[in-house]
Amino acid sequence: MSTPQFNLASAARAEMIHEGFDPDFPPGTEEQLAAIKSRPPLQPPAGVRDLRNLLWSSIDNDTSRDLDQVEFAERIPSGIKVLVGIADVDSAVPKDSPIDQHAASQTITVYTTVRTFPMIPEVLSTDLTSLEENEDRAAIVIEFVVKADGSFTSPDVYRALIRNRAQLAYNATGAWLEGRAQAPPKVAASADLQAQLKLQDEAATALRAERHRLGALNFDRVETIAIVTDGQVHGIQAARKTRANDLIEDFMIAANEVTATMLTGHAASMIRRVVKTPERWPRIVELAARYNEQLPEQPDSAALNAFLERRRAADPVHYPDISLAVVKLMGPGAYILQRPNDTSVGHFGLAVQDYTHSTAPNRRFSDLVTQRLLKGVWAKQAPYSDGELADIARNCTLKEDAARKVERTMMKRITAVALHDRIGQTFAGVITGVSDKGVFVRVFDPPAEGRVIRGEAGLDVGDQVRVTLLNTDPQRGFIDFGRA
Repeated sequence: MSTPQFNLASAARAEMIHEGFDPDFPPGTEEQLAAIKSRPPLQPPAGVRDLRNLLWSSIDNDTSRDLDQVEFAERIPSGIKVLVGIADVDSAVPKDSPIDQHAASQTITVYTTVRTFPMIPEVLSTDLTSLEENEDRAAIVIEFVVKADGSFTSPDVYRALIRNRAQLAYNATGAWLEGRAQAPPKVAASADLQAQLKLQDEAATALRAERHRLGALNFDRVETIAIVTDGQVHGIQAARKTRANDLIEDFMIAANEVTATMLTGHAASMIRRVVKTPERWPRIVELAARYNEQLPEQPDSAALNAFLERRRAADPVHYPDISLAVVKLMGPGAYILQRPNDTSVGHFGLAVQDYTHSTAPNRRFSDLVTQRLLKGVWAKQAPYSDGELADIARNCTLKEDAARKVERTMMKRITAVALHDRIGQTFAGVITGVSDKGVFVRVFDPPAEGRVIRGEAGLDVGDQVRVTLLNTDPQRGFIDFGRA
């Protein structure tokens, strides 16, 4: 239970302000929302396809309400045709309107578990522009054909009217796809939906295998989720990634490639999502050498991924820590302006050259901007100047970094609250860091990290230990252990 002295929701709001966010929407928001709500029911205008008859479905987190994408697939002679429908947020939020100006400033929805700080008002992101089940919605559809070898062809992007037929969740759908559980009720009730999801899984599996063959990195980090009811923290647990998560990730990566390629083909400036070739590659080479592995002198994502896969097989206990170390050495992703004649920077981690963000416009401003750039291509009129795009890209990168800080700080505080009643208990863990700042340990169950402040002498990275929880400090997010 939460300690009575510490209000996590208030702490989350204060942390948002500290990192430069404005949690409150500006004047004019309510008037704009009233105008959106009063619009007549959707009808497909000229040039917009009516695809409401297709068996669209969405898969997202168990608690997600801001649904950005739906999927559909069909087998054709040349492979599996995949359609990814993206919520057309731009149709409800015009450029430079009050809500858009707020979104441009904030650039991202921040999730702190105890409270969500939406980029656009929740009445939009979780309702009117969310791809809600059994509701007609405007969408941008990204289409491609997955061939047997995992490559994709026949890319196309167009506007459509769609209807989500089944809102599904990762955990239950993934367990079914993996054969660990019965189909969730909506899936069990429809043989057509079962066939549809298995066809999507087949296409995604082929895409994933081809990406990894080309050198895409496959990380496996421990992610923690909190169990919260009515604002009270009752515990934490490790998040499990399933085949349903992989399915959506693979489709979104392909959709983002298609979008970037389409804009490039029309000589349009855009905002690219990039992960540059690691400047600290020599340090990654040194890390591999600790395990008697030799990486090439020049950055090579395929060689790096092969090393990571061997470590995963050899030592799954410590693999998450190796993954995290490589992620930090690679550096974070960034948004940049890409003009028609610029040399493409590419995305090192995904082993792709043409990449943008386009699939989450309810919660990322870069994706909303990409929608407008697509419409600008169709209308033959650019909605943004290169200078505006450069400024937007810079702000998106800064705010994404700030959002990570907020979420990381709040998860430390939530974990401290969740473990408060377990002071004195002993846990199994592994040492993850030894430096001038102290000795740090990751305990396995529940998944948490903290500092060893008693009996730490002689411990080194990789040592498996048993530690006793000595203290937690929710305000500072501190968790202190002693060697058992």
